[in-house]
Amino acid sequence: MIKGIIFDYGGTLDSRGVHWSEVLWQGYQQVGVPIDKETFRTAYVEGERALARERIILPQDNFLTLLLKKVALEISYLPIQPDTATSARWTEQIANYCDNAARSCIDEARSMLEDLNKRYPMMLVSNFYGNIDEVLRAYGIRHLFKGIIESAVVGVRKPNPTLFRLGVDALELKPEDVLVVGDSLRKDIEPAESLGCHVLWLKGKGWTDEEDRQTHPNTITRITEVTECLKKF
Repeated sequence: MIKGIIFDYGGTLDSRGVHWSEVLWQGYQQVGVPIDKETFRTAYVEGERALARERIILPQDNFLTLLLKKVALEISYLPIQPDTATSARWTEQIANYCDNAARSCIDEARSMLEDLNKRYPMMLVSNFYGNIDEVLRAYGIRHLFKGIIESAVVGVRKPNPTLFRLGVDALELKPEDVLVVGDSLRKDIEPAESLGCHVLWLKGKGWTDEEDRQTHPNTITRITEVTECLKKF
């Protein structure tokens, strides 16, 4: 019987299982940035590396502030360099598009999370930038989680199963009593299973075609399926 639940955040609660690069790419297309997808993906990777090297995202940054910084970084790595006004316009429009997309996903998951919170203690375990507490507060769902295990805070990143072990320990439960819900087979599902946790893979568009071809017996396509799936554990 499941006695506690661990949720991943990015890609799970805020994008319906779709890799965040895909959400951002949709924003670039919406704005009409004249680049192809491979050019975007290169800039995306360089932006992520810069965010890992430097403390650009601050603990008080909400998700829109994070996106404004993140998109500005990505644009700085594009081979085409727009003028200052165009760069600022692209950054603002893409960030707003992505923030609205994330807010829509959170709103979709909200009633399910509120219902589960009444029945289970819940933790959030995420590879994030050190500001996820503020992100959750701004979206109005921080109170639904007993605690947060965040990579930038604890100094360990998934797929290292240590993050999930910390989440299980914070719930004061055994791994076999915990359900882990995540959008990445490699970073969420496999490490959680290695500890003995039950798992649900929220599968959407991944980073690679290989990921998209992978399968798992405990797969869902909508976050709201979690409630129904709990009956089988």
